[in-house]
Amino acid sequence: HRDLHSFPTRRSSDLLMRPNDLRRPTDRVEAVIAMLLSAAFLVAVAATPYLGAVIYRCESVRAGHLHPTVAVLSQRGPASSFVVGDTAARWRTPNGHWRSGTLTTETAPDIAGAPARARVQVWLTGSGQPADPPSSQAGNVFAAVTLAIYVACGAAILLAACYWMSRVVLQRRRLAAWEADWALTARRWTTRPR
Repeated sequence: HRDLHSFPTRRSSDLLMRPNDLRRPTDRVEAVIAMLLSAAFLVAVAATPYLGAVIYRCESVRAGHLHPTVAVLSQRGPASSFVVGDTAARWRTPNGHWRSGTLTTETAPDIAGAPARARVQVWLTGSGQPADPPSSQAGNVFAAVTLAIYVACGAAILLAACYWMSRVVLQRRRLAAWEADWALTARRWTTRPR
């Protein structure tokens, strides 16, 4: 009586370890490929938290280099924030000088629908240029976790595709070897009149 629960887990090790005259070289190659791809997937999954932490730290560092200030709109802001729009404004740079320029709904989302002379918060780089506002801590965590999930899913899809392609190639080799063996065997089974 064969233990049905242990059979799938023993199959790969059986293909590699136990001697068997019926085992083909392509069976061993397939087992090795499956083990290597499984190990690669585990490495990718193990690396995703590190990748998420790096992204979180990078965004935190970027936010630490931005300076908040208030800009005064010189004209009415764009009607909607769903489409990227812009408007002229003035703001005080980190060194205390006033600068005029253009704000977009990406760098200052509050300009959408704002009237002329409205005051909106903007974030500036060290050189006084408007930058995208920093994400909240929850937004940074969400972005890091989302990217980690995408990386794990992408690795799974890529590795599954690699396994499928290797199976196609190995199956062609198996069929070619089977046909060659059958051609030799068929000759021995064929009886010819003397």
